[in-house]
Amino acid sequence: MKTLQSRGVSVAGVSPDSVKALKKFDEKNSLGFPLLSDGDHGVSTSYGTWGEKTQCGRTSVGMIRSSFLIDEKGKVAEAWYKVSPKDTVPRALKVLGS
Repeated sequence: MKTLQSRGVSVAGVSPDSVKALKKFDEKNSLGFPLLSDGDHGVSTSYGTWGEKTQCGRTSVGMIRSSFLIDEKGKVAEAWYKVSPKDTVPRALKVLGS
């Protein structure tokens, strides 16, 4: 994430977890970017990241891990659904021309 931040890209995470849980997670992992609570799934529903998913052969409803590159005008420039965390930065840098 520091690579993105050094290029002037703001990074944030959105999760259905409570603010308290997100604070604990950030303290444990030292992420270096804000984590936002979306307890009512309003943001995740509007971005298409809350829905049915399959994990280890089981189907459930929950957060679909996704990443978005949003330009300075607020327009989604790129969207990656079901993306691995390790692939997020390389994909964003590719779009940014690095």
